[in-house]
Amino acid sequence: MKKVAIIGAGLGGLAAAISLASKGYQVDVFEKNSHCGGKLMPYELGTHKFDFGPNTITMPHIFKQVFELAGENADDYIQFIKLPVHTRNIFSDGSRFDFTNDHNYMKKQLEQLDPFGKDQFDSFIKEITRLYSLSEQHFFYKTFQNLGDYLSPKLGMALMQVRPNESLHHFFSRFFKKQEVIEALSRYATYIGSSPYVSPATFAMIAYLELVQGVYYIQGGNVRLAQAYEQLAKKLNVTIHLNTKVTNIYVKNQKVKHIEFDHRENFIPDEVIMNADLLKAYPELVKEEDRPHFSTKKRDRYQSSISAFVIMAGLSVRNKQLLHHNVYFSNNYQQEFQDLFTHQTYSDNPTIYISNSSYTDKTQSPNGDNLFILVNAPPLQENGELGIDPVEYKNKIYQLLENRGLSIRHHLMHEKIVTPKDISEKFGAYKGALYGLSSNNKLDAFLRPSNFAKDIRNLSFVGGSTHPGGGSPMVVISGLNVANVLSKRK
Repeated sequence: MKKVAIIGAGLGGLAAAISLASKGYQVDVFEKNSHCGGKLMPYELGTHKFDFGPNTITMPHIFKQVFELAGENADDYIQFIKLPVHTRNIFSDGSRFDFTNDHNYMKKQLEQLDPFGKDQFDSFIKEITRLYSLSEQHFFYKTFQNLGDYLSPKLGMALMQVRPNESLHHFFSRFFKKQEVIEALSRYATYIGSSPYVSPATFAMIAYLELVQGVYYIQGGNVRLAQAYEQLAKKLNVTIHLNTKVTNIYVKNQKVKHIEFDHRENFIPDEVIMNADLLKAYPELVKEEDRPHFSTKKRDRYQSSISAFVIMAGLSVRNKQLLHHNVYFSNNYQQEFQDLFTHQTYSDNPTIYISNSSYTDKTQSPNGDNLFILVNAPPLQENGELGIDPVEYKNKIYQLLENRGLSIRHHLMHEKIVTPKDISEKFGAYKGALYGLSSNNKLDAFLRPSNFAKDIRNLSFVGGSTHPGGGSPMVVISGLNVANVLSKRK
């Protein structure tokens, strides 16, 4: 029986573990933290419960597929709840635009907000559906193991059809005229840690996921997904070693011979899957001489995605103006991205995202709102410092929200701040970046690092910093893709 070692118990690693275990492999998962799920981590502050991330669930069929591979029914483990109106976008002029996959309601709002957009809406939906279909067919389930995969004529034709040379912001400007509506849609670039003014229009397919397929929440908290995967993995005899940090991957003759730990004996696997940030973990765990195709100098050339400054605030009241997902937009959205990417600084007037899952599920916070407040942040500075005072920036965010009619400080029962530095230390994220690489560079957007090490025959990679990219559905797909390839190796 082949032995597989998986480094990291994020969703990609767990998906790979379940897939391989269901095919008869002996699988051991090694996780440095005390929980499974990676960034999908639970927090409790008094009676207020929070999911660190992801807060938005799309593509539930991908998550269900993991259960089906093991002959299980996802409904026996978790319950997906579709949110009828999922995101409230609040603009600086006081107007708002609620996102839903009810297209009649979208058009009704656009009739007042953006009459041109209302007339173009059906064409818009048709185009983002086309972009999604091409991406699903030609990109999601490929592993790009050799040069021939990249040079495929079908891939080349598909690439030219997904608007690679147009920015996401410009794409939305074709179908809508009101700047605030365009910016609300352009925010989808932040789902992949990038700027809508630079990243390719291809990623408008994210709008398809939310505005056609819909947005979901998992009853009991999205963290239930990771807990369910952990439960299923153990049922399949996967051994999960929590609080176990891998410190070295020993390579000889272009093959992993064993992996080493900080407090236990070595482990000798046939295959190793790294479910960790490729930019940080690969250079830290493998000597540079053993990875000539991924030198530290090459790593340093990649542009990191944005990070996040997070406040978890447990309130004593419920705010009637909030839905499950809410976005308070800056009055200068483009400047915000110049601050983040050009100047590598925190914005003085940031767009503020708020998840309030107790709107849908009162069990998550029975005594008032559980506000997960997130502001886009630059990655860490070269010296590893934040560049801001976290308490001062927290108070700035509170004041901006209070200026918009959302009172926080007067009703605050509990709070916790999470900075990019915390993200770097807790989750092993390079420079604290949430999504690994940004997609501002076209090569990084379409040709992310391969799932398979070029220099080490039995080492592969899953997670947001490799193909097919960031976001929890893509991370799960990466785990399933790699497991499928490994199961066919002799």
